[in-house]
Amino acid sequence: MTIIINIDVMLAKRKMSVTELSKRVGITMANLSILKNGKAKAVRFSTLEGICKALECQPGYIVEYRDDDKK
Repeated sequence: MTIIINIDVMLAKRKMSVTELSKRVGITMANLSILKNGKAKAVRFSTLEGICKALECQPGYIVEYRDDDKK
């Protein structure tokens, strides 16, 4: 099982910088970087909500599931 975080894709579509997203959501650049690079072990719903609000998208645009066992 792999969870993919597509923040970079949405940032590009919205022509928004990581710095701007960080300010809008109210999380540090370090924490956003950890999440963006797929290194986070968890994400708060309030953080996901803030990201979705700032990027005007649904959670499914940010978080994606890929089945590693599926051929």
